Amino acid sequence: MGLVRNSNLSALLVLLSCFRLEFGSATDTITAAKFINDSETIISNGGDFKLGFFSPPNSTFRYVGIWYANISVPNFIWVANGNNPLKSSPGILTISEDGNLVVLDGQKKVLWSSHLTNSVVNSSAQLSDSGNLVLQGNTTGPFLWESFQHPSNTFIAKMKISTDVRTGKKVQLTSWKSPSDPSVGNFSAGIDVRNLPEFFIWNGRSTYWRSGPWNSRIFIGVPNMYSSYLDAFSLVDDTEGTFFVTFTFPNESFTTTIVLNTQGNLQEQYCDNGDDWGIGWSALNTECDVYGKCGAFGNCYSQNSPICSCLRGFEPKITQEWNGGNWTSGCVRRTPLQCERVNNGSEEGKKDGFFKLTKMKVPDLEDLSPASEEQCRNQCLENCSCTAYAYDSGIRCMSWTRSLIDLQKFSGGGVDLYVRVAYSELDKEENVKVIITVTMITGVIFTGISTYLLSRWMAKQKARKKKTKEMLLLNRREAYPKFPGEVKHGDSLNQVKLQDLPLFNLQELASATNNFHLSNKLGQGGFGPVYRGKLLDGQDIAVKRLSKASGQGLEEFMNEVVVISKLQHRNLVRLLGCCVEGEEKMLVYEYMPNKSLDAFLFDSIKSKLLNWRRRFNIMEGIGRGLLYLHRDSRLRIIHRDLKASNILLDEELNPKISDFGMARIFGGNVDQANTTRVVGTYGYMSPEYAMEGRFLEKSDVFSFGVLLLEIVSGRRNNSFYDDEHAMNSLGFAWKMWNADNIVALTDPMIREACFEMEILRCIHVGLLCVQEFAKDRPTVSIVISMLKSEIIDLPLPKQPAFTERQIAPDTDSSQHNPSQCSVNNVTVTMVQGR
Repeated sequence: MGLVRNSNLSALLVLLSCFRLEFGSATDTITAAKFINDSETIISNGGDFKLGFFSPPNSTFRYVGIWYANISVPNFIWVANGNNPLKSSPGILTISEDGNLVVLDGQKKVLWSSHLTNSVVNSSAQLSDSGNLVLQGNTTGPFLWESFQHPSNTFIAKMKISTDVRTGKKVQLTSWKSPSDPSVGNFSAGIDVRNLPEFFIWNGRSTYWRSGPWNSRIFIGVPNMYSSYLDAFSLVDDTEGTFFVTFTFPNESFTTTIVLNTQGNLQEQYCDNGDDWGIGWSALNTECDVYGKCGAFGNCYSQNSPICSCLRGFEPKITQEWNGGNWTSGCVRRTPLQCERVNNGSEEGKKDGFFKLTKMKVPDLEDLSPASEEQCRNQCLENCSCTAYAYDSGIRCMSWTRSLIDLQKFSGGGVDLYVRVAYSELDKEENVKVIITVTMITGVIFTGISTYLLSRWMAKQKARKKKTKEMLLLNRREAYPKFPGEVKHGDSLNQVKLQDLPLFNLQELASATNNFHLSNKLGQGGFGPVYRGKLLDGQDIAVKRLSKASGQGLEEFMNEVVVISKLQHRNLVRLLGCCVEGEEKMLVYEYMPNKSLDAFLFDSIKSKLLNWRRRFNIMEGIGRGLLYLHRDSRLRIIHRDLKASNILLDEELNPKISDFGMARIFGGNVDQANTTRVVGTYGYMSPEYAMEGRFLEKSDVFSFGVLLLEIVSGRRNNSFYDDEHAMNSLGFAWKMWNADNIVALTDPMIREACFEMEILRCIHVGLLCVQEFAKDRPTVSIVISMLKSEIIDLPLPKQPAFTERQIAPDTDSSQHNPSQCSVNNVTVTMVQGR
């Protein structure tokens, strides 16, 4: 960087510093005569952006950056001296003698420069209304330098992320090293053009994620890139070798940025109220989004376990590694193709064919052709090196002659991929035709005999289903009060169609549960009893039967049907169907063989099975399920009754959140709601909900914090007694935290494990989650990053809610004056296993 040695410049800067202007609202321009120091800022003419010095969270270093002026929580969209911070003395941002924009420290040392190659006289820098800081020689000439051409980690509207295939020049995002260090991190993101332009994230020089090719409307490897993105994003080929991506949202009041975070994830961040930032779309949501997760010819699907499988006609290259969960070696072809056998002098055999994979992210390194779909198939079949093909109307024919890398199956979106295999790996069409012919003849004969009986049975079934649907719709209208801020379930039929939920009949469920025999009873909740059952096909199920004595059962029943009938996540229990016949109302779930978390955690024998690694996996799984409910599902859901008995464990002790009877659906622009009917479980309720009836996402965060402390301590929240001078685990944890004796809170079963720092971090995060005021608690996404040590520096927690307790000396707790307690009309569920 070097020193500015000219004494005249030094004298000028000292003189001007004595008569500096307060630029916060006066101007949007910097000149040699109008610089800004550490205490000053400039604001763009429209008032949207601010430029000045700042310090990131948990850092005292000073940087020059740009951020949104009207949003209370800063989101620094550009940083000048990220790699060279101002560490002690005050600095200034000014124009140097050679016309460069520079950041200087107190000794006039250059910390950052715009690096113009030619000297310019009378240049000035202006912060534009788009957030672009531009350096120009005069008001009419072209820009000499602009911040949009040198971005940091943030992509904003009207900015261009570009690549020039002729010169190799690229405009790319670069991640921060950490949330408190804006120096260049390990990850970068931008456009790369091989045959088709794609958006990439790189970890160093290695590909970490890719978007799939652009088809003139969307990136086809991004499954949730729908109409809202079509209105905003565009990829332009200027026909001179430059490709660039830009976006402009039509609703200017809705602020949106795309941020490459420190973990290498590209995330949409939005703000529509000026208060805080939310997370929208993310590039990496599952392990399958990581480039080449399953190796060559391996297909990744996040809903499967394990997530990787070989394509039909292929087998693991290294079986031992594959079975151990290391899939990077990929798969190899099991049966040689016909053309390979001919070339080797073997028997020719029958011709190769294709099998179809739907909803796929196409592999990397495609070849292009303008052929039609049928021509595309024939071209691939005639080329012995062609391993697969796909067709998209916006791209035309894509084919692959190399190993198929980065294959992924989506739940929605994607394209059809046709993979070439030997004839022996295909379904035998001739056999299928014979079977169909025989079946048709048999069916005609059988139909002639049974038409009358079948028609009567169908009429009864149709009448029963019609009555059931009418009852469901009627009950739904009757069951719900209006809550301000919530999405009315009756208004969301276009999102969740009740008639699509599988219906079971009463006789089928009675047979599966041995007529609801007491020996099959798994537990009891506010909804009613839960029974284990087995269907005729051998599938184990759990049947939740509405108790006729339940005061809130009907509302819970309708709520669970509406809320989770369409949600799918590995950490949410799956609803298989329902039954409504007469006065009977039942919900049918997948069966969880290990019942609920509390049955393990608070049992002196079973808790020995929960070593620290399993407990941490349970914490992380609950967090990911909660994140899905709050941010990643198409419905935004507040659970309102998160507790140990509502966390079910599968055969491998993986957690699944259950019991959505008290959950509420929020609209996209709503952060909180109020209710006059508080429901939930004492000890897990946040103070704003228990005392005011106000619930929001961070109410669930409070409950999650209580769960974290229970999992670490192995004790119920209400099992801490007067001899410990705390009314619950929150008070005891706070007391031990302040006494620097946090080991006293840890379950003896895990106390001797070699994870002391990780356990301490989980307690720290738990205390952050149970702080009294919701604004102080972190969001679920931040909680997960904290637990996984992706955020290293944690803030100090404030005193948790519900920790104050007056204890009379020498007085038994059972004799406390009841007048000291407040009364609140709360519907409380019992903490019992299911």
